[in-house]
Amino acid sequence: MGSHPESPESTDSSPTPMTPAGREGRDAILARPTRAVIALDFDGTLAPIVADPEQARAHPDAVPALAALAPKVASVAVITGRPAGVAVRHGGFAGVPGLEHLVVLGHYGAERWDAVSSTVSAPAPHPGVAAVRAELPGFLDKIGAWQGTWIEEKGRAVAVHTRRASDPQAAFEALREPLTDLATRHGLIVEPGRMVLELRPPGMDKGVALLEYVREIGAEAVLYAGDDLGDLPAFAAVDKLRSDGIPGLLVCSGSSEVAELADRADLVVDGPPGVVRLLSALAAQLD
Repeated sequence: MGSHPESPESTDSSPTPMTPAGREGRDAILARPTRAVIALDFDGTLAPIVADPEQARAHPDAVPALAALAPKVASVAVITGRPAGVAVRHGGFAGVPGLEHLVVLGHYGAERWDAVSSTVSAPAPHPGVAAVRAELPGFLDKIGAWQGTWIEEKGRAVAVHTRRASDPQAAFEALREPLTDLATRHGLIVEPGRMVLELRPPGMDKGVALLEYVREIGAEAVLYAGDDLGDLPAFAAVDKLRSDGIPGLLVCSGSSEVAELADRADLVVDGPPGVVRLLSALAAQLD
């Protein structure tokens, strides 16, 4: 989990951020909750990482914690690489009292679901995704992809997972360059994650999605929690907001697989259970 230990917790409040900027962000959220955005990744943050992403579900206490917190803040936004509708289904977010103003920004912000309308809005898909989808099985076979590698269909993106391979990290490293070449040929980019390489359209990432949403609603404080390399742009976005005078709190949903994120965080918690405890503690402090 990088160089940070588990962040200290008091018995009657939320965990204490380890940095001055993080403490300023937490204090701003508590002082002006109706001007604060709580933004969260899904897989590894609200939902435990599992071998098959189709089996991923939100931590059982995540929705109750969000429903307790959401009415007290300006907005709760789930920002994910998954299709928005899949995250809503796997999270169990639809029709929950207290989550009436939840927003899910799927495909790194290219799709948007909101609880008010219960609909997904999205632009036309990138043609390169269809081309890569058709070419990928033969491509992996031709380059002798490691046994255990498999393809996940993500609608506006396609991902290659190595977690089931006999040596997941070696398979990941072996595929990174050839998949980047394939993506580039079709006008796409590769987003690396925890034993997964996602081929998707350029121009959107979690940082872009977060900045646009925070500015859209005029937030004056922001919390972002994530666990993966794909969350680094969102961490950078919070740094940018801080430089613009908007306090922020960066939370790492602790993982030994992504030390870089833990090293950048103001607060490291113990995976989805720790995220849920943090959300519940914030809701209790705002009562």
